[in-house]
Amino acid sequence: MMFVPALACVTVFFVGAFVTSYLTPVIAERMTKKGIVGIDIHKLNKPEVPERCGLSILIGIVASSIMTMMVFPSLFTVVLSFLFVVLLAGLIGFFDDRGVLGPRLKPLLTAVAGLPIILFGTFDPRPLLPIVGRTRLTIIYPLLVPFAIAVPANAINMMDPLNGVMSGTCSIVSFLLFACLVFLGRWDAALICVGLLGCLLAFYRYNRFPSRVFSGNVGSLTVGAAIGAIVVIGRLEAVGVVALIPHIMNAFYGLASVGRLFERKEIVCRPIRVLNDGRLTASSDPGAPMTLTRTILADGPKKEKEIVNIFLLLTAFSSFLAFITMFLTVMK
Repeated sequence: MMFVPALACVTVFFVGAFVTSYLTPVIAERMTKKGIVGIDIHKLNKPEVPERCGLSILIGIVASSIMTMMVFPSLFTVVLSFLFVVLLAGLIGFFDDRGVLGPRLKPLLTAVAGLPIILFGTFDPRPLLPIVGRTRLTIIYPLLVPFAIAVPANAINMMDPLNGVMSGTCSIVSFLLFACLVFLGRWDAALICVGLLGCLLAFYRYNRFPSRVFSGNVGSLTVGAAIGAIVVIGRLEAVGVVALIPHIMNAFYGLASVGRLFERKEIVCRPIRVLNDGRLTASSDPGAPMTLTRTILADGPKKEKEIVNIFLLLTAFSSFLAFITMFLTVMK
C-alpha cells in the first residue's frame, strides 16, 4: 500500500527539482541583463552575482504542488492552503527585494500569509508535545498559526549570510521533516515537503560556494513560509522548532544585539570582515550586530567554505535532535 504514495513522492520530487534546475540559470541570466545583481562582499574580488533567483524555487513549488493535486485530487484543499501561503510569502519577498517594505511591515505581512491555513482549516488544534503528549488548544491554536509562518520565514530570511547557507540548511531541515512525515504515515504533508526538498536541492547546486546565484528575499521568505506551513499541516510543531534552532538562535542574536527589527542595509558596522588572505574574521566593532556567523568566528578567522560547513553541521545536529523529539512525541 505504500508503493503508490512512495512513487508519487518520487514524481513530485523530480518535478520540483527539474523546474527549479531549469529556471534558475534562465532567471539568473535575465536578472544579470537587467542589472539586478548583488555584490558578494565576502570575496576579495567582490564579484557580482544575480539576485532574486529564488523565484525559481517559488515556481518549482507551484509546479510540484499542482502535480500533487493532479495525482491525489483528495488532497486538493490541503495543497491549495499550502500553495496560497507560499505564493503570499513569495509576493512579500518580491516587494521586499524592491525595497518597498520596512523591517516592521515584513514580519506582519508574513504573519498574514498564514491565514490560508486557518481559512481552509488544514491544521489540528491538538498538537503533540514531547513528554506532555497531546494538548488541546482549540481556541488559541488558530491565533498561533500566523506566528508559525512568520517566525520561520523571517528567521530563514536572516540566515542567508554566506554562499549556500540558506538553501543548504533548509534542504537538511526539509529532509528531516520529510523523513518524520513518512515515518508517521502523514503522506499529505510528505508529498508537499518532498516537492520543496527537490526545489531546494536543485537550487543549492547553483547557490553553493562559490555562489552563481543569490536567492533574494523572494527565495528565503518563500522557503521559510513553506517550512512553517509544512510543520503546521504535518502536525510537527515541536520537531520544527528543534530543527530550526540554529536559524532561531541567529535571529535572536541579531535582534537582541541591535535591540529592534532591522534590515541588513541599515547596519553600518558589518559583523564580519574579509582579511587580505580571503579568510573571514569577526568584527571587533562593538556596534556590529551579533550573529551566528560572528559567534562561529569567535575562536579565529576561517575560510568561507569552512563556516558554511559548520552551519550545515549545526543544522544536521539540530535535525538529529528533532528526529529524537519526534520519537519522544510518538512514544507518549
